[in-house]
Amino acid sequence: MAKNLVIVESPAKAKTIEGYLGKDFVVKSSYGHVRDLAKKGIAIEIENDFKPNYEVSPDKKAIVSELKKLTKEADVVWLATDEDREGEAISWHLYETLDLKKKVTKRITFNEITKSAILKAIDKPRNINQELVNAQQARRVLDRLVGFELSPVLWKKVRPSLSAGRVQSVAVRLIVEREKEIMGFHSESFYKIQGVFLKGKEKIKAEVSRNMGTDTEVKEFLSLCQETNFEVLDVQMKPATKTPAVPFTTSTLQQEASLKLGFSVSRTMSVAQRLYEAGKITYMRTDSVNLSQTAIDGAEAEIKRAYGANYSKPTKYQTKNANAQEAHEAIRPTDFSAHSISGESDEVRLYDLIWKRSIASQMSHAQLERTTIKIGASKLPEVFTAKGEVIKFDGFLKVYLESSADEEEDDEKEDTEGLLPAVVVGENLNREVIKATERFTRAAPRYVEASLVKKLEELGIGRPSTYAPTISTIQKRGYVEKKEREGEERAFAYFELKDQSIIESKKTEITGKEKNKLSPTDIGIVVTDFLVEHFDRIMDYHFTAKVEAQFDEIAKGMIEWTKMIHDFYSPFHLNVEDTLENSERATGERELGFHPVSGKKIIVRIGRFGPMVQVGDEKEDGEKPQFASLRGEQSINSITLEDALELFKLPRTLGEFEDLTVKANIGRFGPYLQHGKAFISLKKEDDPMTIDLARAEELILIKREDDANKIIKIFPEREDLQLLNGRWGAYLKIGKDNYKLPKDIVVEDLTLEQCLEIAENQPAPKRKPGSKAPAKSTTVAKAKPAAKTKVIAKKKPVAKKKPAAKK
Repeated sequence: MAKNLVIVESPAKAKTIEGYLGKDFVVKSSYGHVRDLAKKGIAIEIENDFKPNYEVSPDKKAIVSELKKLTKEADVVWLATDEDREGEAISWHLYETLDLKKKVTKRITFNEITKSAILKAIDKPRNINQELVNAQQARRVLDRLVGFELSPVLWKKVRPSLSAGRVQSVAVRLIVEREKEIMGFHSESFYKIQGVFLKGKEKIKAEVSRNMGTDTEVKEFLSLCQETNFEVLDVQMKPATKTPAVPFTTSTLQQEASLKLGFSVSRTMSVAQRLYEAGKITYMRTDSVNLSQTAIDGAEAEIKRAYGANYSKPTKYQTKNANAQEAHEAIRPTDFSAHSISGESDEVRLYDLIWKRSIASQMSHAQLERTTIKIGASKLPEVFTAKGEVIKFDGFLKVYLESSADEEEDDEKEDTEGLLPAVVVGENLNREVIKATERFTRAAPRYVEASLVKKLEELGIGRPSTYAPTISTIQKRGYVEKKEREGEERAFAYFELKDQSIIESKKTEITGKEKNKLSPTDIGIVVTDFLVEHFDRIMDYHFTAKVEAQFDEIAKGMIEWTKMIHDFYSPFHLNVEDTLENSERATGERELGFHPVSGKKIIVRIGRFGPMVQVGDEKEDGEKPQFASLRGEQSINSITLEDALELFKLPRTLGEFEDLTVKANIGRFGPYLQHGKAFISLKKEDDPMTIDLARAEELILIKREDDANKIIKIFPEREDLQLLNGRWGAYLKIGKDNYKLPKDIVVEDLTLEQCLEIAENQPAPKRKPGSKAPAKSTTVAKAKPAAKTKVIAKKKPVAKKKPAAKK
């Protein structure tokens, strides 16, 4: 056995590092955290100074067992997890769980997975930084306290199975407030005036800097332009400098990858993780724009080699955020001479983005000449302005302009192109056309993932490691969704002065078209309003940022983590108890009007299964109310009385098929058909209000075929047990629970006893809070076989899929 055991977080990293170390080293992966707060109960001893109760995760027990065996055989154990707080905590949990001894345990960190960096880390080991560990513990404990105490409040006061989180709920608040701002926005029109002037055959495009407010003002101005002889009033040519952007941090990489590559935040981090583990880039969770001297020297050498000495400008950047917890290096290539890499498309494109940003940051500034031409006449109240610029020395722009075919570089080209013909003051110009286009003021745009990250960073909420999981969580919880909006047609006025005629016309455009914008759901709005009303301290942006700053202080050893938790928890717990006892239920109820026939009141609100319309009130009318679910695109905040009345036309009876009635309706999970006891979800293009019987029959037959292909094997003696084909391959289904199947097994040959054993050997499937479905043990216990069969007994434990490494 090797003398040295190195433990890292991910198997990809382990494979790369093992290639750099000699035969005396074995590198193993912990697959992220091996233990966490116990899942049962709050797992925090509040009366015992908030002592956390940790347990080894069920899916990590085999890994822990293997690592324990290896540590006993090794002379030295090297804990080589990531260098941020989360990585430090993973090392500490490994130290505690594996019963390691201080004298034989060494902590090492590295910012990049290269041979030189690994060997340098081995030469300079340190002890586990307990202050960093405490900062991570404080975050974990605080988040558990908030979630554990707030969620039951939401179950009682809003709806079952809801949850709240310290950072996530504040992120949702940002999206909700932006939505309310948009809903309350009143658009106003104005006119943008643009002209095209000729010097010989060369065109000069210019515009009036002041927008005009009315069509009367526009007509008056164009009338003056009819008889005007235009001339050059002024020409200014000024040198200008364009500087490169600073190297990438986590948030700026996420923003740029969204803008240039169309990546989601989680996709960016996943691709960056692979690049890091393959040794291509430095660590991808960082607040710092700093580059090491080694990196600066490497960039300088490559710039001089590839472009020339005049393109090199070594620059040391300083991080503005004094509390940047990951203050090592910005994200950069490990080898500046590698202008590109081979591999998957996503990896190639993201690496290209990182390499160009990094190398450009160490290059000379671009030298430009900016030209401004003023065009008009003495009798005109407004002046037309044309602007253009010429690149005198491309500097850092060279890395963007040299491969102009790439889509992500087009923006840089557009910023630096716009040639204007040479003109002199007093020179006459011919008017080709002047046009006035009606435009409209717009509300602030809805957030996309990248702009939400930017806002969270500006407010000091969260840290690099939290952005991606936060955005993922608020969507999974159903508080926020990405909506595709088709937009709507809008008419606008258009005036054109050509020759001596002023032509007025109406044109149309599509406005409001959106894709991948974050919108709050109805439940997201109701929950946010409730939390803001009753837990304003938790939902306050400044307070949330202050908590992040306190975590930073703990990491620096400035305050005790338990004191920080105590100061937070005491008033928070009193707030929870007061809200449980004294607050009203929150439903987001809104009155729409009265039913035209019965005269009963019609309201919309959040019900047990989502947004709904209600006709009548049992307390007022003495009769049971009628209910209807809202459609997916409808909201309790915007639905009209007319739209609400339409919903009560459901269920629609479409006719008979195979002697059974076919109905169209909207339910808890969206629009569907009912055919006897069968329920068939409608496709995206189908509308329950307009679907006909012919289309319904088609969908019923498609569903039957899909179901038939899905079933691999059924057991008559256990109707609740099936072997099925799913999106990720074959699986076992017992009641409402799903179980993974072992690899390299013939699914069709499995017996009932073998299926039951597979289920028995796996952890109980996770369930959402409030789920009433039976647990796995009750599902299989009644028919547990007397003896295990040989086929299964020879196999390893079933849960073989390796857990994901920490992101």
